[in-house]
Amino acid sequence: MTNDHTAQHYGPRAADYVTSDVHANGADLTYIAGQLTGHDDWSVLDLGAGGGHVSYTAAPHVARVTSVDVTPAMLEAIRAQAQKRGLHNIETIQASAEALPFEAASFDAVLCRFSAHHWGDWVAGLREARRVLKPNGMAIFIDTTAPTPPRLDSHLQAIELLRDPTHARNHTVSEWEAALTRAGFTLGTTRFWQLHMAFATWTARTKTPPVMVAGLRALQASAPDEVKAHFAIRPDGSFELDVALFALKTT
Repeated sequence: MTNDHTAQHYGPRAADYVTSDVHANGADLTYIAGQLTGHDDWSVLDLGAGGGHVSYTAAPHVARVTSVDVTPAMLEAIRAQAQKRGLHNIETIQASAEALPFEAASFDAVLCRFSAHHWGDWVAGLREARRVLKPNGMAIFIDTTAPTPPRLDSHLQAIELLRDPTHARNHTVSEWEAALTRAGFTLGTTRFWQLHMAFATWTARTKTPPVMVAGLRALQASAPDEVKAHFAIRPDGSFELDVALFALKTT
């Protein structure tokens, strides 16, 4: 049911994620390309592919990319973009992160970017990612993260849910590290940065209803000073999100 809700919600929004500047660009995509260079025989899984930007980044460097998402319209958009870009080694499969339709040890690399905070069962999704990854395989998870102080955490979860009813949870860095370790990954490089979110674009991309937009602005206006400072909330509602990249290995 959760995945159906997500698919229904994001179907009409697929094209916006293909063209989203926030999703289409970033030093993290450059990092991914660098990690895949020299591995032209690899099979790669793009888990929770969304607008497909990880797939487009990976495809020129590897033998095969499998883009997985729960939303059929997202997968249609990926196929169209792959054809337009001449990337003929991208295949698309509809599936949830928690129940991947692949044999164990099917992929040399699993890549996941800005998807995990939508998963209904985050831990199950991480275990599935580990299951389908080969021994000595590589995994990279990138996601927006929650700050540790409870008041800051609550604000983030509240604005995410008001904007997007499919939001499950942004996890803290320590929660990520513990869950990844329990899933069987070996922690490697971790990188942190902040992502600027232009409020008008952020809400337009998800077609957030006006009543929810008003609620978001009211929540920001009434936030305590520590919240406003941490998220660097601007007068127009724009703000900063914390992001982490976890580069992992398997044994």
